Amino acid sequence: MLHIGPVPLRNSVLLAPMAGFTDYPMRRMVWQLGGGLTVGEMVASQARLWNTRKSTQRRRDDGDAGPRVVQLAGSDPAQLAEAARAQVGEGAQIIDLNFGCPAKKVCNRAAGSALLGDVALVGRIVEAVASAVTVPVTAKIRTGLRPDLRNGCDVARVVEAAGGRSLVVHGRTRACRFLGRAEHVTLRAIRACVRIPVFANGDILGSESMRSALAQSGADGVMIGRAAVGAPWLPGVLAGAQEPDRVRQRGIMLEHVESMHDFYGCDAYRLVRKHVAAYLRQLDLAVFLSAFNALEDNRAQLRFLQHICTREEIS
Repeated sequence: MLHIGPVPLRNSVLLAPMAGFTDYPMRRMVWQLGGGLTVGEMVASQARLWNTRKSTQRRRDDGDAGPRVVQLAGSDPAQLAEAARAQVGEGAQIIDLNFGCPAKKVCNRAAGSALLGDVALVGRIVEAVASAVTVPVTAKIRTGLRPDLRNGCDVARVVEAAGGRSLVVHGRTRACRFLGRAEHVTLRAIRACVRIPVFANGDILGSESMRSALAQSGADGVMIGRAAVGAPWLPGVLAGAQEPDRVRQRGIMLEHVESMHDFYGCDAYRLVRKHVAAYLRQLDLAVFLSAFNALEDNRAQLRFLQHICTREEIS
């Protein structure tokens, strides 16, 4: 059994943090369907930003979505250490540090994957956070700054030496953003650099791509991202669970939508749309997407989905 520090993992297929997607309803759904660990949406290190309704919802966890992992982003070691202490005080069992996000709004603040250009600062951040909390500290990185400067090994060594307990490596550089195919060959060198668990991430869409990523990288496990949107059973299935049939998949969609309605209240119908779009495509029901997106009421959404699901079961 794999562990991150003292925290045991149910299996080695994890759910990636994705802004706007891995809220509490989705994390709970993935955990209930067999995922090995789920990571919440990225949280800014500035505590002054935490009191908004959106930020409060982003950090919510009722304890039934597996070990609670909070991902922090920032570039100031002291500020990140204080943020980590606060999140552990709220119940975080693992603190994850984001050194991998290529988004401009993150990198423009010298955070996320921009930090791959300052390996010494990465070390100071990990050391400050690991010294501030008693829970494991992990990191998500990329293979390097750009294709001609894949410095992932240097970053990995520094993370481990500073107290990091595991690594997730996205198989692209910062410069690549999300363009082209992720490559996992570079991860093999990174895996050889450290003794802590290393997880491969990027373009892992199913069993074939998972096997390929593991064979190329020698990683201890994988982290699934967008492929799990509209298919929250995927991490569990890749870990060995039985894939639900189409009837059960439609039931999972309805459960997820109801959960989001309960979680977000009357405004949920807007946030539900992107999840339902992915479900309908996955279930070969995309013909109903335009009609669904025109609905502006939670109850109407649920009635509509129940109707088309019942119709599909009959047909």
